Amino acid sequence: MKLKGKSIVITGASQGFGKAAAEACVKEGANVLICARDAEALARCRSELQTLAGLSQIVLADRADVSSEDDVHRIFEIARHELPGLDGLVNNAGVYGPKGLLEEVDASEWWDAVRINLLGPVLTCREALPIFRQQGRGKIVNLSGGGATSPLPRISAYAASKAALVRLTETLAEETAGSGIDVNAIAPGALNTRLLDEVLEAGPARVGSAFYERAVKQKEQGGAPLEQGAALCVFLLSDASNGISGRLISAVWDPWRSLESRIEELRRTDVYTLRRIVPADRSLKWD
Repeated sequence: MKLKGKSIVITGASQGFGKAAAEACVKEGANVLICARDAEALARCRSELQTLAGLSQIVLADRADVSSEDDVHRIFEIARHELPGLDGLVNNAGVYGPKGLLEEVDASEWWDAVRINLLGPVLTCREALPIFRQQGRGKIVNLSGGGATSPLPRISAYAASKAALVRLTETLAEETAGSGIDVNAIAPGALNTRLLDEVLEAGPARVGSAFYERAVKQKEQGGAPLEQGAALCVFLLSDASNGISGRLISAVWDPWRSLESRIEELRRTDVYTLRRIVPADRSLKWD
């Protein structure tokens, strides 16, 4: 029971990875407050989570749009009054946004995606951080995904907002250094969720033939297990990860299960961070 007695807020948790993360947290003993925009799916998820919870565990749900400051404030008011504390925040809510060339997509849809993917975590972190600072501990896990580490032509709002979210993660880690607060981002892998279905529905003309073909192959092969990313989420919310902060960690490719024994070594490096590559890094002797 790695999260026994801890209380976690999870956004975008009515389906897909958010739901898987909530299930993993409940199974590990946590109280959870989940939110999402789909009230019916949220209610179903809460009911399913309740069946996994022990008698003393609390499972709460409230409809919210993370890009709304009022909605986010209400979620944390519920957390303050109905949970025994607040130990962690998982910023999972996210969308792909419009698909197509930048100059062809709807500008308002582009900004809406950035508001959900980037402003949403900003708003939730602004609510959670004062609580964490006051108690001298807390964990934040941001969902980044592959959009942060490589260009995603024709899905530019998603790519830009997710890259920005990783830099926000690193910046908040610096701002909270020494406070007992850890802030990290994770890439759960290529998941077979509603986002994949959106790509398949959009077709190669809008998302590009290469990206579409990868999506078809992923659909056929099953994608990365949701449980793998959820387990990484649990690790970063648990005391086992104390001191790991400001990192983007892949659930699929990185040896995160061994990081507990490498925390001091990790702190002295820029491993699992965004960085600029200079000529010397590629053995090029440019002036």
